[in-house]
Amino acid sequence: MKLITRQPAKYACPTTKAVALTHLIFERPDLDLAESYLKDFGLVVGEKRPGVTYFQDRSEKPYCYRVEKASKARFVGFGLQVASHDDLLALQAELKCGPIKDSTHPGGGKAIKLTDPSGFMVEVSCDQESVGKKPYRSPLPVNTSDNVERRNETQRPPVEPPQVLKLGHVVIEVAKFQETSAWYTKHFGFIPSDVQVLPDGSPAVCFFRLDLGDTPADHHTLAMAQGFMPLYSHSAYEVIDADAVGMGQRVLREKGWNHAWGIGRHILGSQIFDYWSDPWGDKHEHYCDGDAFTSDRALGVHPVSRDAMSQWGQPMPASFTKPKLSPKAVAELVKNLREAPDLSVKKLITLAKLFA
Repeated sequence: MKLITRQPAKYACPTTKAVALTHLIFERPDLDLAESYLKDFGLVVGEKRPGVTYFQDRSEKPYCYRVEKASKARFVGFGLQVASHDDLLALQAELKCGPIKDSTHPGGGKAIKLTDPSGFMVEVSCDQESVGKKPYRSPLPVNTSDNVERRNETQRPPVEPPQVLKLGHVVIEVAKFQETSAWYTKHFGFIPSDVQVLPDGSPAVCFFRLDLGDTPADHHTLAMAQGFMPLYSHSAYEVIDADAVGMGQRVLREKGWNHAWGIGRHILGSQIFDYWSDPWGDKHEHYCDGDAFTSDRALGVHPVSRDAMSQWGQPMPASFTKPKLSPKAVAELVKNLREAPDLSVKKLITLAKLFA
């Protein structure tokens, strides 16, 4: 695909403007084990069908996480919502993709399936039925030296999995950074909020937000990192406050799940975060208190480093970005070094040194 706008950059006239990240799609060999982890993490089972389980957050969306039975664990892709059927028609005409169909998943509506330049599936939908927001607790009142909101009362948040308010963002690694980034900005109107660059000025990580005009959008709904092959990095789920993040850590630790990184506060996006790995090593983040930008907020450019990942808390461990090297991964690395224009041995060595 010919790049009209070098990335990361806002595309002038995108095909459509995505209005929401709707769901993630995973394949797992053990649906019961996946359910056990996700319930401890704070999602709830919305619906079970033969070979597939749908999980919900507390938002109005019919589901936010789909797990399909398969012989091997794999991240398949994610869903985006557009405003109307006309947007689906525009994507179909521009991308020459398959037919627009009635969705068979909870919420119904119309949908098309796309594949991005890095091979991730993107299910684009409109006209899904809302299930209505589910109840969740209010933020805990906080006392400060200048303002005592809590009088004659104590803080006792419930000891239970935190209530996930919504699916916030997904982060992927790609070898074809320029082409994949341009695909999302051109066809879905994603706006780069901040980019972290290597010493040569090339992008290492970019955080993209939805273009909601004057309505503030999360600092990032999609983030993309320069890698050596297409990989799922992590997904993030908003909770009500820092106590919910902390309680999530307590519950998941007591249940015996594997901690990945946290608690801390990010620099770019400002979220208070905590990361946990599921039974297949895929990372899931609890967060609260993230930044929100309108469409006119300018792009921020920053040098990339491990220290640039958080303001306070545990430094990002080397294991957080360490790739899983298998014969298949090594073969794909060699292939992409030959074919991917954004990848080079020098760049890989630089990235390895920065995060070693």
